[in-house]
Amino acid sequence: MSDNIGKIGWIDMTVDDAPGLRDFYAKVVGWKVEDTSMGDYSDYTMMSPDDGEAVSGICHARGNNADLPGGWLVYIVVADVDASTAACAANGGKLIIEPRGLAGGRFCVIEDPGGATAALYQP
Repeated sequence: MSDNIGKIGWIDMTVDDAPGLRDFYAKVVGWKVEDTSMGDYSDYTMMSPDDGEAVSGICHARGNNADLPGGWLVYIVVADVDASTAACAANGGKLIIEPRGLAGGRFCVIEDPGGATAALYQP
C-alpha cells in the first residue's frame, strides 16, 4: 500500500461471493489473479495484465473483513489515523470501524457527511 499522505493508497472490495467477483473482473477488465492467503482461505490480489502490478483486492466478507462495508473501499493514506478519525467526527462524519492494525500500519473506516465510506490508512 502506498505511503503517500493524502493519496489513495489502495482499493479493495469485500463481498460474499469473492470468487465470482474475482472471475467477473478478470474477464471484464483483464486483471490477473494472485491468491492471498488468509489462513484457511484465500482473498485475491488483482494484478494489471500489462505489468503484473497489484491494482486492487477482492476479499471475502469473513474473518477480519466480516465487518467491512460491502463494495469497493478506497484507502486514503493519512499521517495520523487517530487525528484523522477525530477530525472526521468534528466535521460531520462518522466512525464506522475503529482503528486497528493492517499491513504494518493502522486503518479505520469512516462515513463522510454525504454518506460515502472510505478507509483511512496510516503506514
